[in-house]
Amino acid sequence: MPKNNTEAKMLDPTPLDQSVAQSLRTVADFPKPGILFKDIGPILADPALMNRIVRALCFHAEECGAGALVGIESRGFLFAVPAALALHVPFVPARKKGKLPGAVLRADYALEYGHDTIEVQKDFVKPGQRYLIVDDVLATGGTAQAVAKCIQQGGGQVVGFSFVLELGFLKGHEVLAKAFPSTMLHSILKI
Repeated sequence: MPKNNTEAKMLDPTPLDQSVAQSLRTVADFPKPGILFKDIGPILADPALMNRIVRALCFHAEECGAGALVGIESRGFLFAVPAALALHVPFVPARKKGKLPGAVLRADYALEYGHDTIEVQKDFVKPGQRYLIVDDVLATGGTAQAVAKCIQQGGGQVVGFSFVLELGFLKGHEVLAKAFPSTMLHSILKI
């Protein structure tokens, strides 16, 4: 029998994808007009739901045989860090250009609303190491693909991608599946 409300929520029989869908908030015209932004704030405010999501990410990481987790700036950090801690594996941050010190691996990418460059510190990518790339949302797949290219530049092996939410209409899954056909892709909620 659960001892408190948080423990009871962790035992929630509602399927995880359904719980995530019920917790997402949609914000119109953010960050630009015409964009429907999926706000994960309500998920972050729910410790029991966050625990369930982290457990799902850990399961996927173990299924892929990942030895390190790469979190994509900045919301991917919120999921990758606790999962890496739970798994006792390294966390590697992937950040926008100019945010990381020292030698970096870099790749350009297109967003659904612009262009940017992503970087990973070269010292944190070990040749032969198996990496799972984690982010909150899979949209066009451009950012995740650029991070994977950074890992490959350093000699690392990308064994999987994990997302809390996948926006299916933007075809990011297809982009990643084509570019990395033998790599596992996992999304908790697909809309």
